[in-house]
Amino acid sequence: MPNGKRIAELLVDIGAVKLSIDPPFTWTSGIKSPIYCDNRMIYSHPEARNIVVDALVSRIKSLHIEPDCIAGTAMSAIGWAALVADRMDLPFIYVRSKAKEHGAKKRIEGDLKPGWDVVVVEDLISTGGSAISTIEALREEGAAHTSDVVAIFTYEMLIATEKAQEANVNFHPIATFGTLLDVALEQGRLGSEEIANIATFAQNPKEWAN
Repeated sequence: MPNGKRIAELLVDIGAVKLSIDPPFTWTSGIKSPIYCDNRMIYSHPEARNIVVDALVSRIKSLHIEPDCIAGTAMSAIGWAALVADRMDLPFIYVRSKAKEHGAKKRIEGDLKPGWDVVVVEDLISTGGSAISTIEALREEGAAHTSDVVAIFTYEMLIATEKAQEANVNFHPIATFGTLLDVALEQGRLGSEEIANIATFAQNPKEWAN
């Protein structure tokens, strides 16, 4: 299975991940961050895309369950989950961030059978909110057995770990924030002092830029 370092190298090489201290990036939440990850970039690079799908499939096969279905979080991970489901010849569904205001007013799209074991595919994990919300919808609306989220990348935020423990959810990222910083240092993209500065971000994101 392609390891986390290989995936981290791909993310950096194709520009899916960018690092900058001055100026930092501003996330939608308003958080000032030294890192920005856009895994949608990978879709445009067939070789990298196939390596990532292979890694996601391998990670799923290493889990304690054999899934009956693969679920993606909308909108960011719909493509990845569909690619993985196709590779594994499994049913595919996706989960909306909130219920539709018309029709059946449901969050789950697709044919999910009650009692199925479902693995969720996520493109990246920051605070963990969207992945956990997806799991909760699958449990409550879909009556599914699910607790595992396989992701391409994680920012390794403490709050995500805490939320996952509270919700009985297991995160299985392929590439991590720490691995990415190791790659950036090895490639000489940033110096050791800059890397040390950036490394503190995951510990306290809201206060990092202050």
